[in-house]
Amino acid sequence: MVDIKAKPFYLTDEDCKWVEDTIAGMTVDEKIGQLFFNMGSSREEEYLKMTVRDYHIGGIRYNPATADEIYEQNRILQENSKIPLIIACNTESGGDGACVDGTPIGGQTKIGATRKADYAYQMGYMANKEAAAIGCNLSFAPVSDIMYNWENPVIGLRTYGNEPKKVVEMTKAYMDGAHANPGFCCAAKHFPGDGLDFRDQHVANSVNSMSCEEWDKTYGRVYQNLIENGLDAIMAGHIMQPAYARYFNPELTDDEMMPATLSPELIKGLLRGKLGFNGLVLTDASHMVGLTCRMKRGDMLPAAIAAGVDMFLFFNEMEEDFASMKQGYLDGRITKERLDEALHRILALKAHMGLHKKDKTKLIPPREQVHKIIGCDEHVAMQKEIADQAITLVKYKDKDVLPVTPDRYKRIMIVYVKGLSAPGLAAITGVKKSTPAEELRDRLIAKGFDAFIYESPIDQMIKKIEAGEKPDVNLYFAGKTPIKEFRENQDLIITLVDIAGGFQPVARPAFGMTKGGGEIPWYVFELPVIVVGTQYPYVLADIPQARTYINTYDSKPVTLDALVEKLMTGEEAFKGKDPIGAFCGIFDTHI
Repeated sequence: MVDIKAKPFYLTDEDCKWVEDTIAGMTVDEKIGQLFFNMGSSREEEYLKMTVRDYHIGGIRYNPATADEIYEQNRILQENSKIPLIIACNTESGGDGACVDGTPIGGQTKIGATRKADYAYQMGYMANKEAAAIGCNLSFAPVSDIMYNWENPVIGLRTYGNEPKKVVEMTKAYMDGAHANPGFCCAAKHFPGDGLDFRDQHVANSVNSMSCEEWDKTYGRVYQNLIENGLDAIMAGHIMQPAYARYFNPELTDDEMMPATLSPELIKGLLRGKLGFNGLVLTDASHMVGLTCRMKRGDMLPAAIAAGVDMFLFFNEMEEDFASMKQGYLDGRITKERLDEALHRILALKAHMGLHKKDKTKLIPPREQVHKIIGCDEHVAMQKEIADQAITLVKYKDKDVLPVTPDRYKRIMIVYVKGLSAPGLAAITGVKKSTPAEELRDRLIAKGFDAFIYESPIDQMIKKIEAGEKPDVNLYFAGKTPIKEFRENQDLIITLVDIAGGFQPVARPAFGMTKGGGEIPWYVFELPVIVVGTQYPYVLADIPQARTYINTYDSKPVTLDALVEKLMTGEEAFKGKDPIGAFCGIFDTHI
């Protein structure tokens, strides 16, 4: 059985008695319910009460909302749950992973660019101080992946870099910062490690293809360090690791190879056995194709628990999934011993958080603390400091381009390049925000520049068509003008590439179809051109001709403020160091 007095739980005899007594008093349905993390689909009071009353859920993660809305949701849940809940958030990069008005401290790659582990600590501390203020007690972080493949669309900015030593240092610093908030815990992800495959497990299989020896020196170092220093939980990813799976089961066939979420070889053999992890293990989200494509859903739920995972994220349909998990227990696929083991870890984590010692009305902090912590001046100041330290001048071939001042480059054309991606929240909610290009333009105008945003020939044609005109559509020649005229229309061009990496099959720029238009910087020897990557940091793979290239790692207002100041100051103002290999290992990106 689980030693709940040992790391990472460190329970007292009194704590252990609560765990044992609670399990002894539970019905089968209550035990099955504890295995589930629910993804809250509503914040209506009756729905929330139903989830804890009828399905006895062990934990919840929820959809984005304001601090006040999340606080009220969490209050209702905790006050109506028989057993206190684990309430998780995605504070990988800041308090905005707990509520929409939380402070975005800084993306992990942005932190990596500073080379300062203290910023990772501050992010872990501040982000989860905000999360705790609204009743959360577990972060699905730190992301402990290492970026080895620039074509990987999942990790994007969710990594501290491509150096195992630096990832080891910064993941621990984040965890230490989170742990500085009393009772707050971390679930590192995505075991056994993302960043190698070019595919996205949301939509396809994903494989960590390292040998056992390579894995030990890289991802293994990261997880071993976290485990030794008190990591509370680990999220198993829908990622295969064939080398270690076969190490623990030499008879395993290709067809039997499973992602970690369904692999006893990786959970019981590698994680529990070799690495000695005694904490809670939970699955990544169960709607992802890297999991759902491996077997029928009715078989998948009990198979995950049988493989050694303790909690399952999330319901697809509550009644159906609950019945499938319960049937897996009743017919023996989940043994009594395996269920008891999972329950001990789930309840031990709750006791480790101190939830069992609090009255139901005290499980979340006082309401008056919320807005004293969320978005406080200290956290906003740290966000600004990190932006200043992180922005990276990756490539600088034309040494006389900087500084950018109105007396040198009065007219600046901003070319806004976006990526191929699914509709975001703005498209769904109808809320339209200013684009980074518009934000940058306005900042430059305020500094005395004549800045404007390029409009492609295709966009111009579309406007004419919408106005009832019938323009002469010739995509091949659209936008072609004499080079002399093109040069005379502006003094400098900023190509602002805004690609949202993560949760899509590919993260690459989507250029227009015209030949000779301005959206593709063919003109790097005609005019000074500065290419800026605001999110996805691998723009050089698609614009290798860029002679001045900057990564900002996001397009938050404080970041754009810092970018403009650095452009106007010159090369010496850029303090960040490339943490991920922005040249992508491609020959011509250096030219």
